Amino acid sequence: VQLQASGGGLVQAGGSLRLSCAASGRTFSNYGVAWFRQAPGKERELVAAISWRSSSTYYPDSVKGRFTISRDNAKNTVYLQMNSLKPEDTAVYYCAAGYRTGILGVYDYWGQGTQVTVSS
Repeated sequence: VQLQASGGGLVQAGGSLRLSCAASGRTFSNYGVAWFRQAPGKERELVAAISWRSSSTYYPDSVKGRFTISRDNAKNTVYLQMNSLKPEDTAVYYCAAGYRTGILGVYDYWGQGTQVTVSS
């Protein structure tokens, strides 16, 4: 499966952005999808995940209540709605997919990153 992330940009603190991850090549509904981010000098961090059946989602405490992951299998797209953005959310955001993977499972397919910059 090929993944294409988009929607990043520059936003002021407190603002919102919606990232999109468009998939092609396979039956997308069979894939669990996650969003990761990596800031300069920091380790990659999982920020949201949704199971392949859409029955489960995961958020770490750092984004819980502010970020929402959703998927539209008819459009082969997963979204990450990010609200109340903070400067510490600044990072390159990547979407990733794994075949029928669990929420915290293995993600074998990765899209290119999209830059999110939150100004204070």
